Amino acid sequence: MNNTRLFKKSLLAVTITTATIASQPVLAAGFQLNAQSATGLGRAFAGDAVIADNASVMARNPAAMALFDQMELSLGLVSITSMIEVKDAKYASPNNSFAGVDSNYDDAGDTSFVPNIHLVVPVNEKFAWGVNAYSNFGTKTEFDSSFVGSEYGGKTEIMSMNLGLAGSYRVNEQWSFGAGLDLIYGQGTLQRTFSDQLYTGPVVDPTTGLLSAINGSEIMNIDGADGWGVGFNIGTVYELDENNRFGLSYRYSPDIEAEDDKGQKITLPLPDMAEFSGYHRIEDTKFAVHYSVQWIGWGTFDKITFENAPISEKEYKWQDGMHYSIGGTYYMNSDWTLRAGYMHDTSAQDEVTSISVPDSDRNWFSAGFTYHIDDASNVDFGFTYLLGDDVKVNETTETSGTTVSSISGTTHADAILVGLQYSRSF
Repeated sequence: MNNTRLFKKSLLAVTITTATIASQPVLAAGFQLNAQSATGLGRAFAGDAVIADNASVMARNPAAMALFDQMELSLGLVSITSMIEVKDAKYASPNNSFAGVDSNYDDAGDTSFVPNIHLVVPVNEKFAWGVNAYSNFGTKTEFDSSFVGSEYGGKTEIMSMNLGLAGSYRVNEQWSFGAGLDLIYGQGTLQRTFSDQLYTGPVVDPTTGLLSAINGSEIMNIDGADGWGVGFNIGTVYELDENNRFGLSYRYSPDIEAEDDKGQKITLPLPDMAEFSGYHRIEDTKFAVHYSVQWIGWGTFDKITFENAPISEKEYKWQDGMHYSIGGTYYMNSDWTLRAGYMHDTSAQDEVTSISVPDSDRNWFSAGFTYHIDDASNVDFGFTYLLGDDVKVNETTETSGTTVSSISGTTHADAILVGLQYSRSF
């Protein structure tokens, strides 16, 4: 009976952990989202902390609001279609005296839609303020009943919304500074079941003392656990002249404590981020080049803590990540602006990998355009094809030093992102 309890708790610990931190493998390392604007998407977010071609720049650097001399509004939507594959996968259960059952899965991804809205209001030549709503973090992965190793898969959906209020101050013609407050809401759904291949013999139900099969039974079903956290961001912009400028920003992200209707609490640490960007319009031409380097503090994601749950904490040991992006803009005429970009971002995972967290280094290939409806309004379109790497995965579930199941395989994740945005000056 005690072994049965330990067995169930071990599987529960594994599934809670992988469900809670399951990444958005098709967007950026870890479960970071890059979907704040269609404009940025079309250039792989190269230079996004300083270009300031519409109000969405405040999501990357609050100081860039000082670059506007009239009220600016941007609202948009980014669709994210993820393609997640598990291949060459084998599932084994010593309790069933077999090894090497195929556990491939063609697509654990999905299509999600991420909205955003940004408003910048200059007060005078020195001050500006702004408000916005968008998302920095999120994921959705789902394995159906055809996936043999269901304790390593299941359904995970994590959604977040960042509500921001920021202000900027222009010191002189070269320097501007800004700061903002972030109110972050998070919500999650976590569902896991025992594999129907796990165990062929009966076990003792610890609550009734009766013999019953556990194959295919429910392990976890949390639906709608939610919580709030408070963060902040600061930044600066330095302008060499009207064609050359640099931006630097830092964002503090809080821990989010989510609670379901059963009273289970999960504390999820979110990473801080820092970004440096540059923008250079080539003199007497229609071309500009821009670039960004971003640091993401995934090293803070060393463990997840739990309350009123079978375990109190779980180590994960992620590493800090980096984004490197470069892009170009062609100001064709008064009606059309064209852009393109490339980004490489590094995996948040180090030695620990997972079937349900197919994280890897990624390459972004992006293009987009702006159509200027008139002098005060425009429409942006952005497109990105994101390519991930193959990652070898080996996972094991143990209780009291005894292996109860294991899985090995190769994960691969690609994605298509499409953004549409409307911006207007007032």
